[in-house]
Amino acid sequence: MSGQGWIEAFLEMMAAERVAAANTLTAYARDLEDVEAFLRRRGRDLTDAAREDMEAYFQDLSGRGLAASTAARRRSSARGFYRFVVGEAWRSDDPTSRVESPRRGRPLPKILTRDEAVRLISAAAARDGAVGARLGAMVELLYASGLRVSELVALPLSPFVQDPAYVIVKGKGGKDRLAPLNETARIAVRAYLTFRETFLPKGVKSSPWLFPSRGKGGRLTARRFAQLLDEAARAAGLDPAKVSPHVLRHAFATHLLEGGADLRVVQTLLGHADIATTQIYTHVTQDRLREVVETKHPLARPKP
Repeated sequence: MSGQGWIEAFLEMMAAERVAAANTLTAYARDLEDVEAFLRRRGRDLTDAAREDMEAYFQDLSGRGLAASTAARRRSSARGFYRFVVGEAWRSDDPTSRVESPRRGRPLPKILTRDEAVRLISAAAARDGAVGARLGAMVELLYASGLRVSELVALPLSPFVQDPAYVIVKGKGGKDRLAPLNETARIAVRAYLTFRETFLPKGVKSSPWLFPSRGKGGRLTARRFAQLLDEAARAAGLDPAKVSPHVLRHAFATHLLEGGADLRVVQTLLGHADIATTQIYTHVTQDRLREVVETKHPLARPKP
């Protein structure tokens, strides 16, 4: 059987046994055609590819400028294909079995400088009337407490009636955590509450949500908030592509660390289960940490 026949058999197996969707099968076919084309340029095909050929292919993927997810999927497709081939006894060896994939570096988060964060907040609150008060309060809350946007739009009204210094939010996995509210955020929320009733659905006199909406779900959606945030970014002279609800969460964490906050404290405030997730924010604090070591460590050299 030819290499093309192997591909067809593999796709039939994926459709019948794994119940793969049509889009998934199309992606597998495209990936394996790419492998086949590469091997053909080396005078090989799928039936006689050696480990060195697949190693070269994996390295070639890294040098093409493909999205990391696309390159990773193509490597996975090749590995799955050859496991199937060996299972069918069409080959006795798997040329991908001992080939290591290049490690995917974790992308650094997009961040805003402190000045950019202030400009964004100001532009959000500068909109007229109720819309500006609501958007200003939402942006202040994100930046003050590091909430996820899903947590923000799901905030209940009841805690805010008492003007709290913190609220309990339900994060990932249903875990509760304390989210701090600074005075600026509390002022913004108090100002918004005077306009809140204007956002209630028609004919509805009350709502359990802090940010109600006339939409189908009865509360403002994360998507609509992101659209409003884009508008505020443009008004602030910022690139909307650089601004998102999650970027404000990143800014919260990064600016805390820059200010000297303990990493464990930031981990708790963000609701991260693993501190390794929080450590990604330390990339922007290297200069400050170096300065601390040079000036505070007992064995640091005194400056001349």
